[in-house]
Amino acid sequence: MSSRLTGVGVGPGDPELVTVKGVDALRAAEVVVVPVMDTGERGRAEATVLHYVPAEKVVRVVFALNERTDRKRREAAWDAAGERVARLLREHGSVAFATIGDPNVYSTFTYLAQTVGELVPGVVVETVPGITAMQDLAARSGAVLTEGTEPLTLVPVTAGSAVLKEALAGPGTVVAYKFGRRAAEVAEVLRETGRLDDAVWGSALGLPEESVRSAAEMDGTPLPYLSTLIAPPRRAGGRGGKL
Repeated sequence: MSSRLTGVGVGPGDPELVTVKGVDALRAAEVVVVPVMDTGERGRAEATVLHYVPAEKVVRVVFALNERTDRKRREAAWDAAGERVARLLREHGSVAFATIGDPNVYSTFTYLAQTVGELVPGVVVETVPGITAMQDLAARSGAVLTEGTEPLTLVPVTAGSAVLKEALAGPGTVVAYKFGRRAAEVAEVLRETGRLDDAVWGSALGLPEESVRSAAEMDGTPLPYLSTLIAPPRRAGGRGGKL
């Protein structure tokens, strides 16, 4: 039988937001891999997984999750992680990889699956969707992501504040991921585009250190790296005005 690698989205941090299908996939796999940084601390994915599977079933694999500039080091870490998961697949047959959010939205699983696919011919790769940070922040803040014909634009601020500014100049809601270290730039772009007052940001959603606040409160102090921003458009015309 073919070996099977399943990317499982475990949500933004609150263990209650893992889907039933996600829990079933974690429990059905012989091994559950969780990504960790080379510093070794427990990440959100691992903490969430341990609510549903025993620790002896969990394998921690190092990824260069915080490496943004050294491409050679980052790719070497991807290669090493892929080889480790390939060995696990040969030994066990079925491996689940737990990733925060959704495995098809800015996830490390994408790179892992590509690497493993080259190392393990015939491996079956599947994904189980997870709740994203923007969905969780919308629920916790009361922000409406889209109405009627509005578009929704998702921007990683690691691409630069100019990309965010271009998105904010357009219609619809803009969601920004990974903006915490550039919070001052983001606040200025929101101000320039007239989006500051209605925007909200959040970090550590569902965790004890959770913070959900108005973007107007940002004072230039760097925020946690995995902060999420929702900047809705001005909505006029009353109920159904965007239809």
